[in-house]
Amino acid sequence: MMPRLKRDPICLVVVLVAVAAIIGCRPTGQESDVAESSLEARVRARLDSLDARTSLYAKHLPSGREIAVRADQPMNALSVIKIPIMVLAYRDAEAGRLDLDERYRIEPEDLRRGSGLLQTFASGLEPTYRDLVTQMIITSDNTATDIMIRRLGLERVNELLTDLGYEETRLRTTTGQLFRRTWELLDPAHAALSDREVFERGFPGDPGAPDRHFALEGDSTQWLGRTTAREIARLLEGIHRAELATPESSQEMIRILRRQFYSSRLPQRIRFRAAVAHKTGDWPPYAGNDVGILYYEGGPTVVAVFTNQNRGDFFELEASLGRIAEDLIIAWR
Repeated sequence: MMPRLKRDPICLVVVLVAVAAIIGCRPTGQESDVAESSLEARVRARLDSLDARTSLYAKHLPSGREIAVRADQPMNALSVIKIPIMVLAYRDAEAGRLDLDERYRIEPEDLRRGSGLLQTFASGLEPTYRDLVTQMIITSDNTATDIMIRRLGLERVNELLTDLGYEETRLRTTTGQLFRRTWELLDPAHAALSDREVFERGFPGDPGAPDRHFALEGDSTQWLGRTTAREIARLLEGIHRAELATPESSQEMIRILRRQFYSSRLPQRIRFRAAVAHKTGDWPPYAGNDVGILYYEGGPTVVAVFTNQNRGDFFELEASLGRIAEDLIIAWR
């Protein structure tokens, strides 16, 4: 018969320390799989709680761990499609086809509505192409975007994507053509409007406009661009690993992405714990995407979240993306 141990406080401390050490051990492969499954279930539940079409792909780059929720479903990229335009600009600069320090004079017919600051300045502003690329990303400037599409060539953006092995990611049109379409749906005669006339009119505000815009956002034949969560995350990983451009160009692209003005989604809950190099894609309240690289102790993690055809609360949609980013940096260290 074993003697009964005395309830010695020191013994209890030793036992507790031993238990803590056991708990703190690296999890087994089976335990890691369970944790990964729990993370994916939590993230999936957050997405499925939204009244929207959603998809996600996330990858912890140091370990290769990943989660995917409808990650190969084609989605309306909205302004997320501006990332491959940036990649082509830097590749052209390296090849001597584009001088990023050359200045471009913005004329009245260049101006576009929607996001961006260049439309607020008097015509005649002369930013560099580097400035235009930067504004295309950090303020999602549509004026800058269409100037860069015209300078680089829409089909050349898609040729690059094809050459890199992307099957779903494509730039389909310009922002000017998309905005003209909002008027054409009101009256087919508006198809003849010039870019300047579309800019001066803004967007239709008649009672039927919200329903038309919701339908337009969901019509894959009308998208500014399309992609999947997995493919755009792979593109971001390629930028991070300097696989798509030189290390110097890749670092400059990361710096631009880190200057993103809009922080109401992925950075919402982690902005003081992680640096987020990201690009949003917007058509509120119908769609709100965010894709990026989360830099934090134990990271980085690449994540792409798409929410299209939203019928619910847009603020809750943004908050859900913020919670997902927090889930990831807590789980993947």
